[in-house]
Amino acid sequence: MITRQQFVAFIDEKLGSARIKDYCPNGLQVEGRDTIRTVVTGVTASQALLEQAVALNADAVLVHHGYFWKNEAMPVVGMKKQRLATLLRHDINLLAYHLPLDVHPELGNNAQLGKILGITAPQPVLTAEPAGVLQMGQLPAPAKLTQLAATLSQQLQREVLLEDAGIGEIRTVAWCTGGGQGYIEQAAEAGAQLFVTGEVSEQTIHVARELGIHFIAAGHHATERYGIKALGEYLAAELGLSVHFIDIPNPA
Repeated sequence: MITRQQFVAFIDEKLGSARIKDYCPNGLQVEGRDTIRTVVTGVTASQALLEQAVALNADAVLVHHGYFWKNEAMPVVGMKKQRLATLLRHDINLLAYHLPLDVHPELGNNAQLGKILGITAPQPVLTAEPAGVLQMGQLPAPAKLTQLAATLSQQLQREVLLEDAGIGEIRTVAWCTGGGQGYIEQAAEAGAQLFVTGEVSEQTIHVARELGIHFIAAGHHATERYGIKALGEYLAAELGLSVHFIDIPNPA
């Protein structure tokens, strides 16, 4: 058991959230009960995840995608009302960490995807901010695009989209989980032969073709499951809490 204040402070310190400018508030977003024993973790604080938390009598829900985004409509109506009502009715704390969880060098989404890719010494691409949002590293051995796509598809349990730039085998990879397709030009400028992210836009394919860089879109949700899962496992080990990672399927 830990107090809410101690729980929030522990995660804030671990992720260094105060140092990172973001599009949403990081940390405690909805206040619930004073003590934390059971935590539910997940990618997004959807109604389905909240209902799982209620079923488990969770004291806190910890996610990557929370609420109160920049330019979000302010009225508490409809879906927003229902989500907040569920949390408040059951006195459940909601904590969310967006960019701090993306960039953390140990627990972050990018760090976890780097492990899946088999890259052991990733480095941040310094032209992208905050540091660590775009990473780059070397594969242990040269690989074909189809090989890497098959590995990602198997590990992430979903089909991936790929664009072959026709440049042969790959050794240098850059990546950004989630909706990071806008970093493809910086990845190419940094010398990457392959750029991996979660999403794809229409123009992304043209950029890949014209800059001669292989491209894989492996899913926003799929590439961002592993940071929040790793954070939950860390909290269970360090604080002795009961932590349940719940994956709400999402094809996006």
